[in-house]
Amino acid sequence: MKLPVEKNQTYTMSITDIGTNGEGIGRIDGYTVFVEGALPEEVIKVLIVKTKKHFGYGKLLEILEPSPHRVTPACPVAAKCGGCQLQHLSYEGQLAFKTKKVKDHLERIGGFSGISVGYAKGMEEPWRYRNKAQFPVGGKTGEPEIGFYAKRSHRIIDTPVCMLQNEVNDRIVKIIRAFLAEYEIPLYDETIHRGLVRHILTRMGRRTGEIMVCLVVNGRKLPHCDVLVERLREIEGMTSIVLNVNTDQTNVILGTEVHVLWGKETIRDYIGDVQFEISPLSFYQVNPLQTQVLYQTALDFAELEGNETVLDLYCGIGTISLFFAQKAKHVFGVEIVPEAIADAKRNAALNGMNNADFAVGAAEDVIPRLYEEKGITADVVVVDPPRKGCDSVLLDTIAAISPKKVVYVSCDSATLARDLAYLCPKGYTIEKVQVVDMFPHTVHVETVVLLSHNKTNN
Repeated sequence: MKLPVEKNQTYTMSITDIGTNGEGIGRIDGYTVFVEGALPEEVIKVLIVKTKKHFGYGKLLEILEPSPHRVTPACPVAAKCGGCQLQHLSYEGQLAFKTKKVKDHLERIGGFSGISVGYAKGMEEPWRYRNKAQFPVGGKTGEPEIGFYAKRSHRIIDTPVCMLQNEVNDRIVKIIRAFLAEYEIPLYDETIHRGLVRHILTRMGRRTGEIMVCLVVNGRKLPHCDVLVERLREIEGMTSIVLNVNTDQTNVILGTEVHVLWGKETIRDYIGDVQFEISPLSFYQVNPLQTQVLYQTALDFAELEGNETVLDLYCGIGTISLFFAQKAKHVFGVEIVPEAIADAKRNAALNGMNNADFAVGAAEDVIPRLYEEKGITADVVVVDPPRKGCDSVLLDTIAAISPKKVVYVSCDSATLARDLAYLCPKGYTIEKVQVVDMFPHTVHVETVVLLSHNKTNN
């Protein structure tokens, strides 16, 4: 069958929709074409770069009629950097896109119809919101490149300023860049697994003002580290300067071995009134303002009265567990990472919460075993799984436990829709869906869903 377009040919087309990854979608004689950087309501000139049987990909050459929602990106490298996908779309347009994305996934993947989806809760100031940055380091010795990877590659886009990161990051990177150049510190080349400095990790406590700098190295020592420590200590709020050892040939950023160069190994921050101690290895949400919105939404959905037992699956360092422990009688958290559970127990003690317990293990293993051996039960189950969603065994166990409510916090609306389609036939009904924009200017979106057991609706 002859396609209506040819590779390496130029066409004029209208964009009618936006895809889940932020790409514009349009049709040429009925043939679907995805165009990165294009927006709905635009007429563009496009170069076809790849064709398949039912769809193709195009390169945006010229915008003939711009969308009313198109804006000029605040970052000069936004089109190249892989960190942002939506800086060219107005913030209101981003919120509408994310709301529609969740609704489309629930309908198309989950098979649900008539579900009311709460419009995405956004930020008053959607810039400089991140409290954590991971900068890959590369380039020639004496000429460091520090920034973020280009889209779909591991080529570093040198980025002196990032509009999503806390402003203090710009100063930290400037200091480290100058240090690496001055002392000609070997820079890591992942293609040959040589060089020393691999990544720079920074963390900030938004409320406490505490700052952590972590250098990830392909070795166990950093030459002239005393000089770097002295320079970084001049930054107000500097609390922790550490070295993370990662000598493995891997794309995983952090190793498990941490050495303190100066200060403490952890910093502290708050989500609402709950305080957390954060190490270089801790998973901690990168947008503390919206994390509070997200967790408060989940807590509001649960409508706790103070006598409930709550199971928090995929609990991490206990962020949701302790947030719920403020209102619940007892919370039991499960997490597969031992270091995270150690952090969770420490954070519970830090907040004087004795109604939260934690266990190490995969939720899909621990919960079924506790249910079968000890008859563990719960009034409310909270799940906040990774992007891959929940294991079917875990969903089966949740259904067997039959909590009155399930609060599902999702970072991937596609796997969310899949899991809801699996769980609802087992006795649950979707009551509420709320979208929260945790990551402005990116395609990522968080969603909170409340499910109630059908027996509680009778």
